Amino acid sequence: MDVHGRDLRYFVAVAEELHFTRAAERLYVSQPALSKQVRALERQLGAPLFERDSQGVRLTPVGSALLPYARSVLAAWHEAQDVIERAKAEQAAVLLVGMSTSPARGGLLPAIRSRFTEAHPEATVRLRQIGWDDPTAGLADGSVDVAYVWLPVPDLDRYTYVVVAEEARLVALAETHPLAARRSVDFADLLDEPFLALPKSAGVLRDYWLALDERAGRPPRIGAEIASTEETYEALVDGRGVCLVAVGNAPLISLGGVVTRPVHGLSPSRLALAARTGDHRPLVLDYLRAARKVSNLVREERTG
Repeated sequence: MDVHGRDLRYFVAVAEELHFTRAAERLYVSQPALSKQVRALERQLGAPLFERDSQGVRLTPVGSALLPYARSVLAAWHEAQDVIERAKAEQAAVLLVGMSTSPARGGLLPAIRSRFTEAHPEATVRLRQIGWDDPTAGLADGSVDVAYVWLPVPDLDRYTYVVVAEEARLVALAETHPLAARRSVDFADLLDEPFLALPKSAGVLRDYWLALDERAGRPPRIGAEIASTEETYEALVDGRGVCLVAVGNAPLISLGGVVTRPVHGLSPSRLALAARTGDHRPLVLDYLRAARKVSNLVREERTG
């Protein structure tokens, strides 16, 4: 007996909807075509899968027995398709690089890409912008191969990483804010200020940019949540709060009405290139290797 995936997909849709018309709409097929396909499957199995009467549609004992296995087969096929797509991408030498903010500071991104393409001239590097609600910039859900992330990220032991930049944390505030008149600010002077916070899904990264470790247990006041550079700028201009920002990202929000000032009493932020631990594909390892070489060169130049 040779049952096609389409037959199982049609069966599962009707089993979940218990209504042929709704199932047909869900599958974008006509109701007669769906009914015909289900009848053909029933003939192949030698037993009815549904009871149809004036009361509606119900699964027969055979249909109930088949449903979990049909779902399992379809789920396995979807998983196989994902694996195939990843294999095709690797075969085509495409590296997907996630980022939530631009890592181009100081020529960092071009330098890493240049060293990587020396080893893989046939490779294509594609950048993918990921929202701030995902602190792993696409690594956690597998939508990218490597990613530029701000440390710390949730479940850090799941990833291997190379720190590519260390930058002081500044405070960004509206130019009309009383503290904007100062050349620098002590973090103690910010404790009572409302802060702009990353989405709660950012976890430990949200805590880091609220500087929880430097508050000695004093909870922050949240003025607003921000999920993009544009939202951050608007919230700052509106006076809904202040926020900490890495030096390299300051130009993105230091526009009309917003200023940044150095903050005393804070550790520097760390930007890293990360990959999933155990991912030993050549493209991934060589991109990490290129990042490590560039990072070491930059460090030597600063200390030399």
